[in-house]
Amino acid sequence: MNLTLQKGIDPITNQTIWLMLDEDYEVVTPIQQYLTFLTTTKSPNTVKAYAYALKYWWIFLAHKSLDWREVNLSDMGDFAYWLRVGEATKVISTQSIEAIRSERTVNHAITAVTNFYEYHIANKTVDFKQFERFYLPHGISRVGGKGLLTGIAKSKPLRQKLVKLKEKKKFPGCLTDEQISTLVNACNRLRDKLIILMLNSTGIRKGELLSLMHDDVGDFDQHFIQVVQRDNHPNGARAKGQERTIPIASELLSIYNDYLIYEYPDTDSGYVFVNIWYGKIGQPINPYVVNTMFRRLSEKTGIHVYPHLFRHTYATRLLKAGYAPERVKHLLGHASIQTTLDIYSHVITEANLCSVIEKEEAT
Repeated sequence: MNLTLQKGIDPITNQTIWLMLDEDYEVVTPIQQYLTFLTTTKSPNTVKAYAYALKYWWIFLAHKSLDWREVNLSDMGDFAYWLRVGEATKVISTQSIEAIRSERTVNHAITAVTNFYEYHIANKTVDFKQFERFYLPHGISRVGGKGLLTGIAKSKPLRQKLVKLKEKKKFPGCLTDEQISTLVNACNRLRDKLIILMLNSTGIRKGELLSLMHDDVGDFDQHFIQVVQRDNHPNGARAKGQERTIPIASELLSIYNDYLIYEYPDTDSGYVFVNIWYGKIGQPINPYVVNTMFRRLSEKTGIHVYPHLFRHTYATRLLKAGYAPERVKHLLGHASIQTTLDIYSHVITEANLCSVIEKEEAT
């Protein structure tokens, strides 16, 4: 089966959309209905990632001659294996099989597919009661022993996917103060310095950085920025997390003011980070501009750096300074404390962890 994922622009909303087309360039209706729904709540990049996962699912179904409305749990298991290592051979080999995709990539695809079916069940597109078998019943864990979140799970049980690969836990690391200074000093422009310092001082995501508007930045004695949910960014950037207010140092505001005075173009744009030297002057910068900037900084300084690494650096710095996990969760914009604990469990003290569990059980 030959499927094509086509990028387009909605003529009414002017937002980026993704179309899934078959070999006859006809829209694949079940997938397209779900992608259209996602467009209202997810960033274009997230929609694109889900679309590619569903593309793989559709190719797998065609390869196995399966109807998308009549799959079962074993089919999902076969799909996970197919993604991980490719088509299995009928000949039994004593040699280990090399994986072609990581556990994390496979799990993301499984999440996309299961959410796709949940959408169609909710909309009564399909009668798919056997889909419930993709999950464990509420409150039942198939992992033995006491894990980090045992206490939380008792009070707030979550549905767990039965098909999920075990991922190797690997913390991406943090930047040192010396490395951050090196990166800042390697920049020749105030805008680029401000991008680094803003990410380092707030822990915001790349989409939240690019969505930042002047009205979101405090002034004079208002030492804070506000992360606001918006879905009309010209380049598709979006604040992914929860809306929140993040305190910042006066030094960051000083650099921001210098940026406005010495570099910011004569434009009525409300966005903080805009094109100044290339492209359409005054327009919000594209995410790829930020990626290119950090790639060049990596080559120039020898420091492997990317926007999200500052987020881990920020969170680790707060936790080591004694900030409560609940406060860090809020500043990072995590929807659940479980996310914060999962990522930063190696930093959180046992006392803090017990405190979190007690509060969760009391609610």
